[in-house]
Amino acid sequence: MPTKIIRELQHVDALANMLRDRKLPITVTWTQGAPRSTAQNRLAQRWFTDIAVQLGDQTHEDVRAECKLRFGVPILRAQNEAFKLSYDRVLKHLPYEPKLEAIKAFDLPVTRLMTVKQMTEFMEQMQLHWSVQGVRLTDPEALKYEQEFCDG
Repeated sequence: MPTKIIRELQHVDALANMLRDRKLPITVTWTQGAPRSTAQNRLAQRWFTDIAVQLGDQTHEDVRAECKLRFGVPILRAQNEAFKLSYDRVLKHLPYEPKLEAIKAFDLPVTRLMTVKQMTEFMEQMQLHWSVQGVRLTDPEALKYEQEFCDG
């Protein structure tokens, strides 16, 4: 599905021109806010690995699916009507374990659909939950330093 980020008024005109060239009917949806940042995504991926390594009995993908289901799904269900309708129709009725399996098997888009604000909320919830469990997550500042060091 095509995505356009509208940051300036002239982007609205460009989108209108693009839509005029399409064969009708079409469906248009939008989300308020910018998509999650690359830095947020990189940190979340690192945290999934941190958690998996420290727990020792789960893979990165297991943790990723659990976090999507535990934190991401409630955020999107509350703030994204299209996601809520689809999720509720297909997955909501399933028990927890089959939901996890479906999220892994189909790589259910959860964080990919999030705005920066939603991703921040997701990560704050992750940090709170896992720190209470005694899991130590990579400090975002340390990851910035590591990235600068590796790129330099």
